[in-house]
Amino acid sequence: MPFIKTPPKAPPRSTLLENRSKKCGPRVTVYSVNGDEYTGEWLDNKKHGWGTQVWKKLGSIYNGEWKCGKRDGYGTYSVANTKVYAKKYCGEWRNGMKHGHGAYFYDNSAVYEGEWSEDRRGGWGRMLFNCGDVYEGEWMKDKEHGRGVLQYANGNWYEGSWKEGKKSGRGKFYYHDKAQLYEGLWVRGEAKCGTLSDFGRDDAPTPAKCPIPEVKLKDVKTVLQTAQLAHLDPTC
Repeated sequence: MPFIKTPPKAPPRSTLLENRSKKCGPRVTVYSVNGDEYTGEWLDNKKHGWGTQVWKKLGSIYNGEWKCGKRDGYGTYSVANTKVYAKKYCGEWRNGMKHGHGAYFYDNSAVYEGEWSEDRRGGWGRMLFNCGDVYEGEWMKDKEHGRGVLQYANGNWYEGSWKEGKKSGRGKFYYHDKAQLYEGLWVRGEAKCGTLSDFGRDDAPTPAKCPIPEVKLKDVKTVLQTAQLAHLDPTC
């Protein structure tokens, strides 16, 4: 008896249409009902690869890499400024957020360039403020945190430890106008305990009337001997 092979059953028409409409690979511009548009690569119906997204309502545009429907990799985000787009962020992304190394351009002309962590400044970075001050050092959760140097526009500078955006711990502060250097402990942005000394007094724009006297031990040998005896004597 001859064997008759039954042909495979054709999929429903709805399944065929769905497979044909699924976006995968390079595509021409795809428009949304709200006016947004995307031109680029797709994978399994999600933006994946290189592409450009335009948000009509926000007036912004992203050009760069995508992964599973989110900005991921290297890309540039810009916003509309009159008739042209002004660059806001240029750098690395992860899971739709600024993450890695990148530069951000603020509306007040301030610029940050450095490391990012989950959409916030985190790691080592350099911030140029619109007033002319420059901070370079460590960041955590969008604030100066760790070791860093702040150079003021008036010539002053601070070098030392930071905590949650404020001077905290050991640090040095240089007063440019009087050429004096403070070295000591800082707590929540205020100097608490330290020493103040002249530092380049001859070049100071407005030096203090009298120089800060240098503190010295008159008889170092006697002081050391007294301290040694006090350490050896249990009654002291």
